[in-house]
Amino acid sequence: MDRLDHFMARANAGYYATHDPYSDFTTAPEISQVFGELLGLWAAVVWEQMARPVPVVLAEAGPGRGTLMADALRALRQAAPDFAAALRLVLIESSPRLRALQAERLPDATWIDSVADLPPSPFILFANEFLDALPIRHFVRRGTGWTERFVGDGRFHERPAAAPPNLPPAAEGQVMEIGEAARSVAAALAGRVVAHGGAALIIDYGPASFAPGESLQALRGRQPADPLARPGEADLTAHVDFGAMADAATAAGAAVHGPLAQGKFLTRLGLYPRSHALARGAGPARAAALIEAAQRLAEPDRMGSLFKALALCPPALPTPPGFEP
Repeated sequence: MDRLDHFMARANAGYYATHDPYSDFTTAPEISQVFGELLGLWAAVVWEQMARPVPVVLAEAGPGRGTLMADALRALRQAAPDFAAALRLVLIESSPRLRALQAERLPDATWIDSVADLPPSPFILFANEFLDALPIRHFVRRGTGWTERFVGDGRFHERPAAAPPNLPPAAEGQVMEIGEAARSVAAALAGRVVAHGGAALIIDYGPASFAPGESLQALRGRQPADPLARPGEADLTAHVDFGAMADAATAAGAAVHGPLAQGKFLTRLGLYPRSHALARGAGPARAAALIEAAQRLAEPDRMGSLFKALALCPPALPTPPGFEP
């Protein structure tokens, strides 16, 4: 039997090494080119706030097919050529299969395996739907103590365990989901922005603060699937605890902005004006698709509320765009 986080890590490593994940799910950059464009311009403003260091690393964790970064760079070359000329592109990706896909769009990139491999220099990093795929642990309240979930034979097994500190009171049988790997990434990014200057922009889905319960899910063929069945053949994800990310980053010395609902964040950056501008130069079908895509990203009952944005910066850096009070 494997502890749940070990099972999830191995299953997702196998999945991303052998599957095209976009046959099972669609992320914001694949929905609209405007998403990547806005993030690119966001980075350009942050670079100005950083006093325009040269060179500067522009990085993405979990860049998928490279769509977000390709859209960001296209916008930067047009609207912020000085930043485009100053940046060094770094992609955090361990899957050889996905690296090959990314290289088709981003041949000038440098690839690294983890956040720990980022160069010791000023950087701006995007992490869109990256943390949700990191492994989690489940603790279950039983009587006056706790058990932890393990996986064997396609089902959960519970073993007595000492739960992490500071868990809230829980009723019998209630599950507490802990994302230690995501917290570690947030702390590492925070430490790096404090030490070297820069900013990390995290966009993902989950609650603004800790919520008891379990959110582990799997998608196979764009349909919900049993997350414990056929490991390596489905994408396993869980909600990101943004409160825990903020706490980990603050403890590492960073200033934290957000979490802010994705819809509000993208709207403040100009999602609708940019989408309408593109629509005016497109045919009727394409124009309708552009506006529909903007609504899908921003409307509260779609992706606008569940998805959130969080920025980690050095304390001296001004508030980054979109996070103003």
